[in-house]
Amino acid sequence: MKCVLTLYLTILLAAYASAQSTEDSVKAVVNNLFAAMKNADSVALKNVFSEWAVLQTISRTKEGATMIRTDNISQFASFVGKSNKGDADERISFGAVHIDGALASVWTPYEFYLKGTFSHCGVNSFQLVRINGVWKVQYLIDTRRKTDCK
Repeated sequence: MKCVLTLYLTILLAAYASAQSTEDSVKAVVNNLFAAMKNADSVALKNVFSEWAVLQTISRTKEGATMIRTDNISQFASFVGKSNKGDADERISFGAVHIDGALASVWTPYEFYLKGTFSHCGVNSFQLVRINGVWKVQYLIDTRRKTDCK
């Protein structure tokens, strides 16, 4: 009986360690995106996205209507690459992380600082896909606001 219990606990611990390792690898991709932004590294930034990635932002017009803007990954990477190191500082915290096979969903509240000055806050919602064993951002949509931040 003791041997069965030991085997069961070993299997549970191995499954937990594997899940943590997978979650850590997903979080690493998200962290790499923001490190690339802060380091003004357009090559590293483009590397976190899949070749089919979609980048969108939800905001409001002056009249208060909801607006969704789609950005081009290459243009975003070019903009980041032209900025100075440290100019774009997005400070995130990890909320929910869900993983099922080759799909991961990550929720990250954030505050964004431009050249050391608070610019806006919101939430990022990531969808990542594991392609050939590597996690890539497939879809990123965020909210942006200047009020009701932490």
